[in-house]
Amino acid sequence: MNFQKLAEEKTLFLIVFILILISVGLLIEVVPLFGSKSVTQPVPNLKPYTALQVAGRDIYIREGCYVCHSQMIRPFRAETERYGHYSVGGESVYDHPFQWGSKRTGPDLARVGGRYSDTWHQMHMEDPRSVVPESVMPAFPWLSKNRVNVDTTVRHMHTLAVVGVPYTDADYAAAKEEMTGEDGKPKTELDAVIAYLQVLGTALDNTTQR
Repeated sequence: MNFQKLAEEKTLFLIVFILILISVGLLIEVVPLFGSKSVTQPVPNLKPYTALQVAGRDIYIREGCYVCHSQMIRPFRAETERYGHYSVGGESVYDHPFQWGSKRTGPDLARVGGRYSDTWHQMHMEDPRSVVPESVMPAFPWLSKNRVNVDTTVRHMHTLAVVGVPYTDADYAAAKEEMTGEDGKPKTELDAVIAYLQVLGTALDNTTQR
C-alpha cells in the first residue's frame, strides 16, 4: 500500500492519519506528565498570587504582554545564562492559564522578579525608551491613571479557588487593604502590574532544583 499516494489523493485518509499521529504524540509526551509530581505539585516556596498580583496578572493578559514576552526559560545554556534557571512545571501550577510560550519580541520574563526596582518598572511601562533606548515596546501611560477593581479581583480569586488555587477566607478579606493606596483609593493598574512582575520566578530555589 502506497501511504504517500493515499495521503495525497484521499483527504479522509490524510485526516485519519494526522489524528493518529497526534494521538501517539499525546500518549508519549503529554499523558505521562499527569502523574509527575514535578509538574503537578508546586515547588516548595510557591505561594498563590496575592490580590494585587492577581489584578496585575489580569492586566498583563488584557494588555497582550504575553504576545511579546514568554515566561518559559528552556534548559539550554544560551537561555539559562541570560535569563536564569530553566522553568519547571511546579512553578506554574497556580497559573490559569499559564504564560509559557516561545514568542519573544521582548525578553523572557520568567525570572524578572526582583531584577529591577519598582521605579524602574514604572518608568519602563510609562516610557520604555527612557530606560531601554533600543526598546520597541509601546508605552502604557493609562495604567498609572486607571484604578484596580477590588470586587472583580476577589471574584476572580474565588474562581481560581475552584480550579485548585488554595485561597482562604483570610486572603479574600485582606484583598481590599492590599489593593488600597495611602490616599485611601484603590491602587493603580500600574501598581498591580509591577506587583505581578516582581514576584515572577522568585519561588524557585535554584540550589535545590538543579
